[in-house]
Amino acid sequence: MAAKGLKLSKARVLVSNDDGIDAPGLKLLEKVLSPLAREVWVAAPETEQSAASHSLTLRRPLRIRRLSERRFALDGTPTDCVLMGINEIMKDSAPDLVISGVNRGGNLGEDVTYSGTVAAAMEGTLLGVPSVALSQVYTDGHPVKWATAEKWTGRVLKRLTAEPWPPGVLMNVNFPDATAGRVTGIEITRQGRRRIGSELVRGTDPRGEPYYWIGAQRGEEKYRRGIDLEAIGRGAISITPLTMDLTHGPTCRKLKGRFK
Repeated sequence: MAAKGLKLSKARVLVSNDDGIDAPGLKLLEKVLSPLAREVWVAAPETEQSAASHSLTLRRPLRIRRLSERRFALDGTPTDCVLMGINEIMKDSAPDLVISGVNRGGNLGEDVTYSGTVAAAMEGTLLGVPSVALSQVYTDGHPVKWATAEKWTGRVLKRLTAEPWPPGVLMNVNFPDATAGRVTGIEITRQGRRRIGSELVRGTDPRGEPYYWIGAQRGEEKYRRGIDLEAIGRGAISITPLTMDLTHGPTCRKLKGRFK
């Protein structure tokens, strides 16, 4: 991003997601961005790709289906969509910003390692384009509060893009499971951790073969102040800067001393 940030009203924005081309969160994001950005382009998966992580299709060809002048569906992963969006669909003039979402469900704590939503923003970051992942937290069995993301997305993006951030950094934004008027604020947070479980549902199919269904993986508990999970629990919007450099500095320095 430029040293002085990015003016959203002059930006060409590439939008993607992992919920698929027909997802309500994608349509919401297009609706919010249309009056804010100079151009909005869409390159999203044909079908839902939740938990696809940062996977790339290498063993078969990809197909691009043009839906309108600036709207495209791909039979691939979120990573494929951003890669093709930048290198093929928008090859004549690269986007100024990549936005992924709005995801149906939060991407908090260790979710970022599984998330196709965050992976789309990762790919944009790797390709040198400032990137943001947007997710709307909700509770199973209850309606998704899309109006919260709709009201706050523009405000968050205007403030985020006005500030420069370093190459190799992406922004992970989560909206709380609260009505728009009950949001308590916007907080900059660290990535949290949850207690990981391994709940498996075991069963037998009609042919008598066993199957396994991966169920809830996380146990909720109290979290320390300043992390994404805790902020969301209080009804705040969480913004977490994530880095693509996974190197653990202290361990790296320690091992260098041992391997001299």
